Amino acid sequence: MPNIIEITDFQAPELDVYARLTEAQLLNRHNLKEGLFIAESPKVIERALDAGCEPVSFLVQRQHIETQAKELIARCGDIPVFTAEFDILTQLTGFMLTRGMLCAMRRPALPTVEEICGKATRIAILENVMNPTNVGAIFRSAAALGIDAVLLTPGCSNPLYRRSARVSMGTVFQIPWTYIGEETADWPDAGMARLHALGFKTAAMALSDDSVSIDDPALMAEEKLAIILGTEGDGLADVTIDGCDYTVKIPMSHGVDSLNVAAASAVAFWQLGNHSIAP
Repeated sequence: MPNIIEITDFQAPELDVYARLTEAQLLNRHNLKEGLFIAESPKVIERALDAGCEPVSFLVQRQHIETQAKELIARCGDIPVFTAEFDILTQLTGFMLTRGMLCAMRRPALPTVEEICGKATRIAILENVMNPTNVGAIFRSAAALGIDAVLLTPGCSNPLYRRSARVSMGTVFQIPWTYIGEETADWPDAGMARLHALGFKTAAMALSDDSVSIDDPALMAEEKLAIILGTEGDGLADVTIDGCDYTVKIPMSHGVDSLNVAAASAVAFWQLGNHSIAP
């Protein structure tokens, strides 16, 4: 039987994890094993559960308990299911975007770079991409367009932040990912060395005098390729570009010099992704 708990006051402590803890507090950097994240909407929650994430509690609009939330609640045993009327729940910032359902979950342990890249042929590297919306959009493109894994430098926004996971439509739970190093000093030199040791050629998405087109035959023929995308605004660091095997440009028209990093990722993954993988 579901463990339904009625909430009548927005200040109830049971709502702290959903309403008052920051992303940094949820992440719990000092004790990552106790870290949490919030999955928003039935689709994102379903994909998180399918990936083996451990649920802690639900927050569900009352009218959904016997409808769209019913099967997901049934999958999770007797964990608390907090519920309230819509006017109470809409005091939570952004609740109207959640399709009436939130789930607090424990953060899974991250794999190593070698574990997720050992059998990969196409991976994406995100260098200091800080906007959670962009991170989520890149993951969604990666899942759709043949990317086997995503690696993030330590300066990136965490893919399990609420907005990232929501924008990704839960694909952050389908595409293997991890951080390439724990400190900013681990990238690019040490990170590049790890990629090369795994057999990857590196392709910096950047404009420079010696850039090759994204449909360059030699680039597309590489057996193992790491596509590296830079931060919003400034793009990739010069030292990263200098250390890559290729510098790659997307041909533009009408005087446009570049695309948003999320849009650029979709173009790059479509052209260079592993389209022989199973759906």
